[in-house]
Amino acid sequence: MKILIAEDEFTTRMMVQVCLENWGYRVESVTNGVEAWNALQKKDGPQIAILDWEMPELDGVEVCSRLKEMDVENPTYVILLTSRDSNTDIVRGFDAGADDYMTKPFNDNELRARVRVAERLVRTQFSLAESVGELKEALNQLEMLESGVEICRECRYVFSPYDAEWYSLDDVLNSGVDPRFIVNSCPGCQNK
Repeated sequence: MKILIAEDEFTTRMMVQVCLENWGYRVESVTNGVEAWNALQKKDGPQIAILDWEMPELDGVEVCSRLKEMDVENPTYVILLTSRDSNTDIVRGFDAGADDYMTKPFNDNELRARVRVAERLVRTQFSLAESVGELKEALNQLEMLESGVEICRECRYVFSPYDAEWYSLDDVLNSGVDPRFIVNSCPGCQNK
């Protein structure tokens, strides 16, 4: 699992990175909010992000807000890591889209526990998204199977509801596009 650390303070960034790498995670490390935002927009971007609140160029809360606005199937799990610990700041961080919140200085064991929770949730979310995709595909195929196949009695052309065109039966069978048709040979043709 890939984790992004966005922290402008060198010592904290290195401590978090070393911990994560020792626990077996792939880590990408950046020093400001713009670099974090760019990393999070990549197609193969990190699944988990640990963001400092106060960074140059874009702060962690702004990065969270931008992530929240993205329409993605599997959004990045965000942990804000900050020295801010007032109730107002915590609520503001969660309202911006953070999934979790830790205060500095951080405890290694607490960080590990929170990252493990994030990893479980990311894996569950990915699995659910795959299941939803499979269910949608199955539903589409079921709907196609339930609808009748329209064939012209005279010329034996087949109507395609997808593009509202008529095609010869041979064209339809050879294209393999319509899942309502299962092309096979009858027992009499198989014995020839």
